[in-house]
Amino acid sequence: MKVKQINKRRLFLLLAAGALTLLLIAIWTGIPGAHGRQTAEPPAGGQQTTAETVEIPDLILSGAREEVKRKTRYDASYRAIGYPGGDVETGRGACTDVVIRALRAAGYDLQLLIHEDMCENFTLYPPLWGLSKPDPNIDHRRTQNQMAFFERFGQKLTLEVTETELSQWQYGDLVYWSFPDGQEHTGVISDRTNKKGVPLVIHNNSVAREEDCLLRWEIVGHYRFPAQGGGPH
Repeated sequence: MKVKQINKRRLFLLLAAGALTLLLIAIWTGIPGAHGRQTAEPPAGGQQTTAETVEIPDLILSGAREEVKRKTRYDASYRAIGYPGGDVETGRGACTDVVIRALRAAGYDLQLLIHEDMCENFTLYPPLWGLSKPDPNIDHRRTQNQMAFFERFGQKLTLEVTETELSQWQYGDLVYWSFPDGQEHTGVISDRTNKKGVPLVIHNNSVAREEDCLLRWEIVGHYRFPAQGGGPH
């Protein structure tokens, strides 16, 4: 009788210990930030971002996605803004403001960077607006100036979206298109893809959105910033 009681007691203790272990595992894995994991919206497509692996492309993507969350309305109007770190009204902005805000989230002030470079190399930027000197209110908000800057300081990448070139399209990259009417447009490459593996793009041509549009218009620019091993800071 005593042996049976001891065995029952041992069995009870083992079952209790096992239940407690499972409970602790469930609690631990459910704790925000446990094991260094971020509980903010993780990248789609099976990618997992942890506190130890957050890099510049993650920050750029996060900054661009904030524009989608805000449902930022398209507004390319000229605005007098502060310098450096100036910005137009929250909830408003052009396609270029998606790029500006995305890079700012990664610690890069494109307004400052472009203005400083234009002050030193004004003739290297497109003379399309009849200006005789840089204007920090608007220069960085123009697609042509952004492309000129990234041609100099970014990493220039493929314009092709084919099976063999897809690996060059990384989230956080910047894409520039030409519309049929000659107007230019820009967006930030997403970590999400369509069924063929072509990445979606975060952009704003009416309201900020993330959609399957990489091949919708003619691609005229594809850059990664900062360039590997260089670029202004």
